[in-house]
Amino acid sequence: MTKPAVLFICTGNICRSPTAHALLLHKARAANVALDVDSAAISDEERGNPPDPRSVAEARRRGIEMHAHCARQVRASDFERFDWIVGMTAHHCAALRRLAPAGTGHKVHLLTEFSESDEGDVPDPWYGGQQAFVEAFDLIDRGVDGLLAKLAASAATSAPARRPTR
Repeated sequence: MTKPAVLFICTGNICRSPTAHALLLHKARAANVALDVDSAAISDEERGNPPDPRSVAEARRRGIEMHAHCARQVRASDFERFDWIVGMTAHHCAALRRLAPAGTGHKVHLLTEFSESDEGDVPDPWYGGQQAFVEAFDLIDRGVDGLLAKLAASAATSAPARRPTR
């Protein structure tokens, strides 16, 4: 059985999507859920850049280490490789659906769809101060919790049945 694959998308792939990537990996490891996780951008303007230092600082403050990361733009092949393509805003999701090859648009979701308490967009913290990164992290954290719960439940129901021991 292959492990579920999740791709997080934001505008430049230096703030929100790498935060979601690091958070989901951290939480999935703690929950013993095997996942393939990556992140990418709608835009190519930050291509090759590392995560924003403010994102790294907020993650570190909460005990999450960001992985080695270079910003990249979403590619057509991502729609085949990933089961879940999760945008941070409705604009990202609309752009992803326009890029999606036929039969893959159903993979696109808005992160807050998975949150029990949030709806709408995860605002871009890049234009704000450190508090904007704190607030974005909180929204991403709640969305990641809901997504991981959905993935873990799905993995539990699709796991092969164990034979009874004698």
